Amino acid sequence: MTGSDSSQPRPSKKLAGVLSVFQTPYHENESIDFATLETEIQWLYDRGADGIVLAMVSEVLRLSGEERRELAEHACRYGASRGVVVISVGAESSRVAEQYARHAESCGADALMAVPPIAVAVGEDQLLDYYRRIVQAVRIPVVVQDASGYVGRPMTISLQARLLEEFEDRVLFKPEATPIGPRLTALRDATQGRARVFEGTGGIALVDSYRRGIVGTMPGADLIDGLVALWRALQANDERRIYRLSLPISSLVAVQHSLDAFLAVEKYLLVKQGIFKNALVRGPVGYALDEETRREVDRLFDLVQAAVAEK
Repeated sequence: MTGSDSSQPRPSKKLAGVLSVFQTPYHENESIDFATLETEIQWLYDRGADGIVLAMVSEVLRLSGEERRELAEHACRYGASRGVVVISVGAESSRVAEQYARHAESCGADALMAVPPIAVAVGEDQLLDYYRRIVQAVRIPVVVQDASGYVGRPMTISLQARLLEEFEDRVLFKPEATPIGPRLTALRDATQGRARVFEGTGGIALVDSYRRGIVGTMPGADLIDGLVALWRALQANDERRIYRLSLPISSLVAVQHSLDAFLAVEKYLLVKQGIFKNALVRGPVGYALDEETRREVDRLFDLVQAAVAEK
């Protein structure tokens, strides 16, 4: 985005609540099905999402650079009028991440998110420079994502605190390194409670994370009904409803033990709900949904939906 002053933050929508990470639908030839993507995004907003996110379970690691830019353009076009749009821009080089960042901002994204490079282990000084270049390339906020629960390596609490010290409200965080709860508390305490944090474990750690001070959650699209209901129950401090919802949600998310397991289950459930035409994931894949697991997913999903229906 040429001509912008990246030293001055751009006024933005509130980054909080349930920001759903959308799955990428494909035609049978594995090209992106943009008509179904629009259906998915509108459905997420209709079900109560506060925003949408292009991120890891959108299969960014299996998209070409051109496809990532095209997907970002469509996500902003379909979603910006109804809520927050966050676009992931993490890459293996700072230069490419900067390019993705500027492009997403030019499309109208409200915020960016970035994982560290995952192909090589880089030192803390290199990682700080990587995030500085992304933040300084744009005027919109950047969510620093530690996705080491399934890819990459954990980021230190001190590095994240230093980024907040340098950029203040320009940066938010999505820490997924284990153990989730203690590390979230460590980040909160290291920043005197100033770090704005999103839960990012599909909802399995949402209750505990909420009690530690998060501002929102970024789950997949498949359980949007349950997670919107759970978020609202947490805000209302409705203890009975919190656990009525969180127990089946956590059991279902526990089945999803890897990135490809998340993709397989989430796309299966989107087909089950009539949003996707198929459950295609670009290969090679490290996980396939077998029949017995599918039946357990069905049982748990029914329990989630039953809990949502209770008033």
